[in-house]
Amino acid sequence: MFAERILLAAGLTVAATAASAQDTVVFGTNWLAQAEHGGFYQSVADGTYLNECGFNVEILQGGPQVNNRALMLAGRMDFHMGGDLLQGFSAVQEGVPVVNIAAIFQKHPQVIVAHPGEADSWEDLKDLTLLIGDNGFQSYYQWMIAAHGFTAEQRQPYTFNPAPFLADTRMGMQGYLSSEPYLIEKEGGFTPNVFLIADNGYSSYATTIETMADTIAESPEKVQCFVDVSLKGWYNYLYGDNAAANELIKTANPEITDDKIAFAIEKMKEWGIVDSGDAETMGIGVITDDKVEDFYNKMVEAGVVEADIDWQASYTTQFVGNGVGMDLKTN
Repeated sequence: MFAERILLAAGLTVAATAASAQDTVVFGTNWLAQAEHGGFYQSVADGTYLNECGFNVEILQGGPQVNNRALMLAGRMDFHMGGDLLQGFSAVQEGVPVVNIAAIFQKHPQVIVAHPGEADSWEDLKDLTLLIGDNGFQSYYQWMIAAHGFTAEQRQPYTFNPAPFLADTRMGMQGYLSSEPYLIEKEGGFTPNVFLIADNGYSSYATTIETMADTIAESPEKVQCFVDVSLKGWYNYLYGDNAAANELIKTANPEITDDKIAFAIEKMKEWGIVDSGDAETMGIGVITDDKVEDFYNKMVEAGVVEADIDWQASYTTQFVGNGVGMDLKTN
C-alpha cells in the first residue's frame, strides 16, 4: 500500500498564506507516523517551516511496503529519514550519492529485553537464548559477537511476535526502546529489563536526515533552513507544547494512541536518545567525525562493512553542531 500523503502547511488555519506549489519540500519518513518523528511534525504544526524558510513541508510517511528512499533517488523527494550509519556506508559502497546531514538520534534505540531476575546485566544476556531478526543478526549482532562474546548459536530468529519471549523466561528479545518494552508491559503485565545497545558501545547515530549530494551543492541554503527548523522542532517537541504535533501524528497514523506517544517521549528523554552526549553542548542533530569514524572501525572489526569504504563521503558536518535551538530547551 502506498504511503499516505499528508500536506502539512503550517497548520490548517493558515492555509490561505501557504507558499506556492513550487515551494513545497517533501520529506519522507522511514516508518508510520509516531512520536519518534515528533520534531518534524512539530515544525509543521507550529508553522515554523513556512515562517522561517518560506516553504511548505509535505511529510510522506513510510511503512512496511514503502521505500521512500527510492523516491528521493528518483528526484521526487527532497529529504529522507535515514536509519543508522550503516545505510550511509552502504550507499557509498554502492556509489549512491546520498549524504547524512543531521543525526536526530544520538543513540541508536535498539534494545535487548529480558525477564527480571534472569538477566539483570548486559553480561547476563550471554546466558540466554536471544531472539534476533535477520537484519539485526547481520548488523549489530555481529558486533555483539565480535566485541562482547555473544554467540551465533544462542540466537534464534525473531519473527516480531513476543509470544515465545513471554512464554520462556530464559529468552531475551530484540526490540525498539519505545515498542517492545511497551508491548510487554501491556501484554505480559510486567516491566522487562531493558539493555540499550548504544550504552554498551554500539555508537551509531540513528534517525538521520539525508539528502542527495546534488541538493547540497545546488541548494545549501534550503538544506540549512530545513535542518535548522527541524532541530528547533525537536526541542519544542521534547520540551514544549507538543499537543498539535501529536494530533498530526494521530491523523497520519490512526493506530497510534496517546499513551503510546507519551511512553515514547518519556523513553526518548529518559535514555537520552535525542539530547545527550555531543548534543548537550553542540545541539540536537550534531554529527562528529570522531563518532562516525569510531562506529565505522567497529563495523569493520565485526566484519559488517569493508575496510576500504570512503566512509567520510557518507555524511557532512556542514549543517549541524552550531547549537541551533538550544535556547528552546526549557526543562
